[in-house]
Amino acid sequence: MAKRNLPVPSPAPRHVAIVMDGNGRWARKRLMPRGVGHKAGVDALISVVQACADRGIEYLTVFAFSSENWKRPEEEVSGLMSLLLVALSKHIVKLKADGVRIRVAGDLSTVAEKIRNALLDAEARTKDNSRLTLTVAFNYGGRWDIVQACQKAMLAGVPADKLTESELSRFMAMAYAPDPDLFIRTGGEVRLSNFLLWQSAYAELYFTDCLWPDFDGAEIDKALTVFAARERRFGDVGASGQGEGAVGGAVDSNNDETTAERS
Repeated sequence: MAKRNLPVPSPAPRHVAIVMDGNGRWARKRLMPRGVGHKAGVDALISVVQACADRGIEYLTVFAFSSENWKRPEEEVSGLMSLLLVALSKHIVKLKADGVRIRVAGDLSTVAEKIRNALLDAEARTKDNSRLTLTVAFNYGGRWDIVQACQKAMLAGVPADKLTESELSRFMAMAYAPDPDLFIRTGGEVRLSNFLLWQSAYAELYFTDCLWPDFDGAEIDKALTVFAARERRFGDVGASGQGEGAVGGAVDSNNDETTAERS
């Protein structure tokens, strides 16, 4: 990818997280096997990595394979594993040359050795890059992440009365990255699906009907435009002073619900 920075709406997110949904439906619409959709999804990912780097986004995290995806048909899972190996082999040199650092978040202890080694090799080969950090969430689940962080904190001897939010965050799988500013899900579904539950507490959520293989730079720009138009309050009244925060929201006399609860 050419190393350039395209103008983006301000403010822009530092960290974008994406649930890449819709590969199977994309293939089905074309009367093709689901595997073809997954292959097209890999091509879309490479395109989106370039688009994010060109727009100055520092961190991109994608849900590549969840801890629940093992429930899929064995043939599909096997195909996904093979596709991962091929994709890493095909694209790692270009990603490294383009300044992309690859990180992996997830439980690799139960993953096949060939897959685990390929992911760890991609991390090692790109560790000196800093243009964009691409985190591949593989065999990952948000609940797993919270549990493993608690376990690590206990093993580290952190006393219960010292286990604050900031302290626990140090043990999360993505402690090296800021929390996502923008959480995108493609494919028309409107749920988090156990992805980055802890980290996305204050992320702006963006859902689109666009199927993942069709998601590109133009779609990224749509999401960035929506993000820039939102007022992020983090429980406060916001910069405009017009919004109501999560704490002490004004009471609506027509019902006993606070405006904060409805926001």
